[in-house]
Amino acid sequence: MTMNKYELEKWSNIYPSELPPMEYSIPSEIATYPIQMDMLRDINTTINKLSLMMLGRIKNVSIAFCIICFSICANAQAVFQTMQRLPDTGQNTSCTTTFGEDADYNINSPFFTLNGNGTVTDTVTSLMWQQTDGGEMIIENAQLYCDNLTLGGYTDWRLPNCHELFSILNHDKVNPAADTNYFTKTLAEYWWSNELQVNDANKVWVTNAGGGVGNHPKTETMSAGGQKRFHVRAVRDVSPATLLPNHFIDNGDGTTTDLLTELTWQQIPSADSITWEQALSLANALSYAGYSDWRLPNIKELQSINDESLSNPSINQTFFNGVNANHYWSSTSLPNQTSRAWYLETQYGVTSYQFKTNKLYALCVRGGNLAAGIQENNSTQNDMMVYPNPSAGTIHILNENSIDELRITNLVGQLVFQSNPKSTNISVNINSTGIYFVTIASGNVISTKKIMIQN
Repeated sequence: MTMNKYELEKWSNIYPSELPPMEYSIPSEIATYPIQMDMLRDINTTINKLSLMMLGRIKNVSIAFCIICFSICANAQAVFQTMQRLPDTGQNTSCTTTFGEDADYNINSPFFTLNGNGTVTDTVTSLMWQQTDGGEMIIENAQLYCDNLTLGGYTDWRLPNCHELFSILNHDKVNPAADTNYFTKTLAEYWWSNELQVNDANKVWVTNAGGGVGNHPKTETMSAGGQKRFHVRAVRDVSPATLLPNHFIDNGDGTTTDLLTELTWQQIPSADSITWEQALSLANALSYAGYSDWRLPNIKELQSINDESLSNPSINQTFFNGVNANHYWSSTSLPNQTSRAWYLETQYGVTSYQFKTNKLYALCVRGGNLAAGIQENNSTQNDMMVYPNPSAGTIHILNENSIDELRITNLVGQLVFQSNPKSTNISVNINSTGIYFVTIASGNVISTKKIMIQN
């Protein structure tokens, strides 16, 4: 996350309640020099320590030092990666016969381990979490709590950012939207992050027990005179964060790759607002930039491209030039209200839900661990036909010339069928529903087509 002008001005007058985010950007031109990078990593560590010291204890530290460091990092795209991979939502409940919903894909399935010392390790992100949250408190005390926490033999606990907090939610569960086999259920309605709403230092990004993320006033919690319970859950880095010189890459074909998640996105969403079912079908049928394995993103994937330092829209328009402040469908349903689905609003980046019959926009995604980078190639040198498509299980492959080799792979790239038919006509049975890629080699020509198997 980068620092904008407003944040630089705000941090020139630091107060204990306003801790800067834990991720700092470093200009990509500096990132090419190892000596400077080592120096800036040290600066980043020092900033983290100074930020914690400022929490009501040392208010008059060298603010100029911090301003200089933030100025170095401002307006750059480099980013520290604290999560190794983006976890799946955990949603396994099917809510529609239309292919492409969240439950149809299993991407970086959540996998936690109990360490037996009050901590939980997320093996997908490689973050370690406090098993039982620290209870209800104001944001200032939440920051101090994490600073002073000793748990599991560790003292380097910190308040998580909102993307890290969102990563441990399970969207197949409600109240709380968390796996209580690993995270102790408490009375919490919300959990604090270390990020403030852009242009409003009185609001903090939080996750909630229902499965969402949003910006809430500090005064809503009971300890501040409010009516709601905002708790704290500390996190720590099992291994040091990795510095990526670039967050996003413009692929030059109307797509953008997020290097934090290795997901590739459309830069321009659907031209019209559509229903949830229409969004699933649109993504599934999409052939764009040479690829046909597009899908509607789940809510964690969609929220991952939100930038809390931006607003109206809260998406980086340098790399998503067609995204405006609007509402965008995810493939994730509400498990207890299956007529509704989660969406991302891009004024600030709040996740919420709507009836699936309402009309929102769709922004499609591909890649990650799910896709094997399979590119559909409809070669003009071969007259390849695959039918019926969709199929109930049996597909027929016809080709003008003899098929030397036939390979069928699933979305993860696993081989499910292979033969050397030496024929122009072959039939194959596929038992499991899903999307597959049929690839044939005929002479020196290779052709690939996407098929769908459904009940």
